[in-house]
Amino acid sequence: MLILLPPSEGKTRPATGSPLELESLSFSTLTPVRAQLLRALVKMCSGNPKRAMQALGLGPTQADAIEINAGLLEEPTARADEIYTGVLFSMLDVATLDPASRARADESLAVASALFGLVRPGDRIPAYRLSGDGSLPRLGTVASRWRTPLPRVLREAAGDGLLIDLRSGMYAALGKPPPELADRTVTMRVLHEHGGVRKIVSHFNKATKGRIVRALLESGADPSSVDELQSVLGDLGWTVERDGQRLDVVVAEI
Repeated sequence: MLILLPPSEGKTRPATGSPLELESLSFSTLTPVRAQLLRALVKMCSGNPKRAMQALGLGPTQADAIEINAGLLEEPTARADEIYTGVLFSMLDVATLDPASRARADESLAVASALFGLVRPGDRIPAYRLSGDGSLPRLGTVASRWRTPLPRVLREAAGDGLLIDLRSGMYAALGKPPPELADRTVTMRVLHEHGGVRKIVSHFNKATKGRIVRALLESGADPSSVDELQSVLGDLGWTVERDGQRLDVVVAEI
């Protein structure tokens, strides 16, 4: 089972830690693209700060992100699951999992990244600022860099298991699962039902997905098909409906 998570735009900058070593990251075939994007991002942010802010879509209160990006090669690193913040990661809360569940997290989770492609929870990375819809000088869009290598990595990482793709549309566009994984790929949508009306609520969507992933890890379940995943989630107390390769999780409380 491979569970793909979206990153968070907000990140926690570690106070201490060794500098980034690209060769130490998981999915080593992505190293050349990572190095290319890293060089371009550092160079851009080391130049005109106003242009860099505009290119990254940052506002006046986010100017410190440019300075951090410019020094990414020297920035301290920490586990990826400590760098990424936000609702999904707060609800997942990998650090408080029991040892067995945390080991499963390290083996089955991968976080999408505009800069690194994919990272495992235990990979040591710095806090950075680069969105999935971003562009870099001379390289063009970030998505164009990842569109070829990521599907190959997804095929290898998923193996014969189920691929649970929880990425947002922006990060799914970096690299979609290859056709041969179509029958073993499932996406998920969270619907809030109130008074007979169902709506998608972005904030609650992320929180619920974080809780679901945590529950899966704690259960020790390893579903190999969409039907098995639906059954497991039902046993864990979720109301789940299947629509093709998508599971709709219906909740009544926010």
